[in-house]
Amino acid sequence: MDFDDAVNDFDNLSALSGSDSDSEPLAKKKSKGKKNTKSKSKSKKARLGSEEPELMTWLQARREQKREQRELSKKLGRKLTNAEKATLALHKHHPELKNVWGDLKVKIQVVKPAECQQPAGIKLTLLPFQRESLHWMKKQEEGPWKGGMLADEMGMGKTIQVIALLVSDRKKPNLIIAQVLLCWTPTVAIMQWRNEIEAHTDAMKVLVWHGQSRESDVKELKKHDVVLTTYAILESSFRKQESGFKRKGKIIKEQSPVHQILWHRVVLDEAHNIKDRGSNTAKASFELEAVSRWCLSGTPLQNRVGELYSLIRFLGGDPFSYYYCKQCDCKSLHWKFSDKRSCDDCGHSPMQHTCFWNNEILTPIQKDGMSGPGKIAFKKLKILLDRMMLRRTKLQRADDLGLPPRTVIIRNDYFSPEEKELYLSLFSDAKRQFGTYLDQGTVLNNYSNIFSLLTRMRQMACHPDLVIRSKSNANKFITEELGEATVCRICNEIAEDAIQSKCRHVFDRECIKQYLNTAIEQNPSCPVCFVPLTIDLEAPALDLDSSTSNARQGILGRLNLDTWKSSTKIEALLEELSNLRTEDATTKSIVFSQFVNFLDLIAYRLQKAGFTICRLEGTMSPQARDATIKHFMNNVEVTVFLVSLKAGGVALNLTEASRVYLMDSWWNPAGMFLQAMDRIHRLGQHRPVKAIKLIVEDSIESRIVQLQEKKSAMVDATLSPDDSAMGRLTSEDVSYPSVYSTTLS
Repeated sequence: MDFDDAVNDFDNLSALSGSDSDSEPLAKKKSKGKKNTKSKSKSKKARLGSEEPELMTWLQARREQKREQRELSKKLGRKLTNAEKATLALHKHHPELKNVWGDLKVKIQVVKPAECQQPAGIKLTLLPFQRESLHWMKKQEEGPWKGGMLADEMGMGKTIQVIALLVSDRKKPNLIIAQVLLCWTPTVAIMQWRNEIEAHTDAMKVLVWHGQSRESDVKELKKHDVVLTTYAILESSFRKQESGFKRKGKIIKEQSPVHQILWHRVVLDEAHNIKDRGSNTAKASFELEAVSRWCLSGTPLQNRVGELYSLIRFLGGDPFSYYYCKQCDCKSLHWKFSDKRSCDDCGHSPMQHTCFWNNEILTPIQKDGMSGPGKIAFKKLKILLDRMMLRRTKLQRADDLGLPPRTVIIRNDYFSPEEKELYLSLFSDAKRQFGTYLDQGTVLNNYSNIFSLLTRMRQMACHPDLVIRSKSNANKFITEELGEATVCRICNEIAEDAIQSKCRHVFDRECIKQYLNTAIEQNPSCPVCFVPLTIDLEAPALDLDSSTSNARQGILGRLNLDTWKSSTKIEALLEELSNLRTEDATTKSIVFSQFVNFLDLIAYRLQKAGFTICRLEGTMSPQARDATIKHFMNNVEVTVFLVSLKAGGVALNLTEASRVYLMDSWWNPAGMFLQAMDRIHRLGQHRPVKAIKLIVEDSIESRIVQLQEKKSAMVDATLSPDDSAMGRLTSEDVSYPSVYSTTLS
């Protein structure tokens, strides 16, 4: 029986008379131990007499609560969960919650997307599914949510769809918050938004609110149609407003301009950035004032259902994002316990308060998976998401997109005997350490240490030198001193006479001279980052300890390159690329890894094999980044692009390439691999796309793949528009065990 149906049955039952034998008034119970003196007895009677009305009221409420719980348990044929007991308590003081899910289903109809007319103010012709989403967004802004979640798969043009909404309703101001991408300043995402708006609209005033000299006058901000900023700037401004900052020994608070404006529309791009409800970024987003609110994300759910709370909270879902008291009618959007003992509003303890989302959705799913209360919670979640989220996949709208097919291939290889011996040694140490934490009950206190152990195991699966020759692991695996030499970025050999360019890349003097002498251009670019090269050929040789402190030498400087050996995974990549070069020498490939030192080793091996490559790293300036991308896109001979996964996993459009190689697995399949793959499989791609994941069997990577499959099943079931995916979901998929226990067992 459905829990809500059972609860509704009890609401119609008349109150039972009489008292329960197990709930006798405390005043009548006999006390144990020594007899009290007469004075103490009189004092006790007097005290009980004064508190008797309050005590009797409490006891009566307690008896009623117990009666309801027993009756409901009998109806359901099982014991009640703590969440179900909390629900009964909430219904007593918050009667509006009794039929909240039924009311939601009946009173708020699901908006069905239907094609609308092409808006007049946009230059780009919208695809049919984009016109459908425009119709849906307009209807959502007219409805009770005043917005919603646009969760189309990555690469389907969510940016264009929002611009179409802005054009069709020119009310201002609008605020768009884009994702922060490491240290790129200004961030690439907001510059892409600005370029897209300027390219596809007429006379729309856009302000990039970023940098130290950003506009602080609220009136000036209101004059623009669109204000673009980043999550980092938003958080910084909010923190200065709430907590202040130190200046000359004093705490100074300054108002955040963006929090002083009632925006017509606030759009969170890559909205999963606020998934941690306790972060300052999420809190800063919650406090923005707006008529309409939108969340854009191709991956609104990445690891667990609880991540959706922040998005629901931002959209203002009432009552789903509120905290409720089980003892009174107290209700709040904020967890307000200044003294950590009692509620600022009602005075009851934190134990008497619960988050409606946690109680109805998160806790049942976490504890029961797809059985009993967990299954009911999934159905409730689907009712809610159907009414505030629109999601289409590339497969569903393949005819509209006209995208070529995409194939995902998992290539499995095995360790060499030497690699396996090293890996098993590391695995044994990690397992023993984890067992110690488990026995001592200190796993929760050592998450960072355990995560470090797992990271080393992942690195060992890529190449042993990533662990053995790591600076952080110095002298743990080898006794010899880890010296670091200066490596030329052209020949990847030891630079005996090293000099450094203005862009901080190190070259052997003779190598860079030869490069300049053979260059065709009058002003040659740097062979590493491709910005105009500035270097003093007569400068004295660098001293590694001082002059190159700002130049990243990487792992190559700590290796003996004459005796260096490749790894199973690097050789597997080389085999794939060599076969591809034999078939079609013009096909371009992107190689992703989250370990920059691993990219160093890959680059060295590929260059030795005759491949022309370029690299993208998070430490590059915006100019170097743009120059590198253009060099890859415009030069036929450059066939391999090495990209740091965290630096280039988002906000890149690399449709010139048609192959993606993912060199190491990440815990979250939605966050890294899919975003990396969608850098090439998006609008503008005309060639079949292949994405190859390189996995080493009998390693931590094969177990990570299993966890990814479980997470993907949970995400599909939650976000899928029909019930088929939920039907395929198992309890194990939802309640998958700890990453640590799974990989270290």
